[in-house]
Amino acid sequence: MLKFYKYHGAGNDFILIDNRDKKFKTEDVENVKLLCHRRFGIGADGIILVEKDKGYDFKMVFINNDGSVGSMCGNGGRCIVHFANNVLKIVKNPKKVRFIAIDGEHEAEILKNELIKLKMQDVKEIGSRNKLPFVCQGTTPHNISFVKDLENFPVVEMGRKNRYSDPNGVNTNFVEIKNGIFNIRTYERGVEDETLACGTGAVSVAITAHHLGLLKKNICRIKMPGGNLTVEFEKDKNGTYKNIYLTGPAVCVFEGEI
Repeated sequence: MLKFYKYHGAGNDFILIDNRDKKFKTEDVENVKLLCHRRFGIGADGIILVEKDKGYDFKMVFINNDGSVGSMCGNGGRCIVHFANNVLKIVKNPKKVRFIAIDGEHEAEILKNELIKLKMQDVKEIGSRNKLPFVCQGTTPHNISFVKDLENFPVVEMGRKNRYSDPNGVNTNFVEIKNGIFNIRTYERGVEDETLACGTGAVSVAITAHHLGLLKKNICRIKMPGGNLTVEFEKDKNGTYKNIYLTGPAVCVFEGEI
């Protein structure tokens, strides 16, 4: 039997597992696919494992629902902070949670009302790929496309086209700005579909919009199909975006055994 906790961060849903004993095998791709299957398993965009790491509260391991090892996930990062603190009780200081992920060190602060403020990696460059602005947030690659009529936009069709035109695969965020709010829909590699929210995508959109002059302030209000997120940041004189914080919900939906 496997004990699990089902979480979501703005609708981006995950299976959280305490893997400090290393019993869960990440290389068992078929098992991962089954657990994430929305008909035959629990259903999720991915699996997140809590493991041990000296010098940190914990280590985060993220696996996509297709069984591939995932890059950094912002919504998942908030969920694992909540899980480690509220369920596993292994966080030393809720005001300064420290953990290690595939893209390096992260810090987080646990706020009220199930909100988590998560520090993301610096962004040193905004490039171009697929003839669109391109940002790599930590280890997660994102294209950003500003569109009209986002509600009816063919996100899956166009996202899939971009994803497979890139040798390593790329996520694509489709953005429409309305009344100062950045409305975003995202196609994610690994899930191979649209997700209800994407944390690294939200960060990539905020940084790109500021770089292009579409965002004048150092804070970005974001609306995704699954909920609302906020991105705050600073910009160095050399152009590097630093002290990037992603704030949003982390909700434990249910727990169980399978």
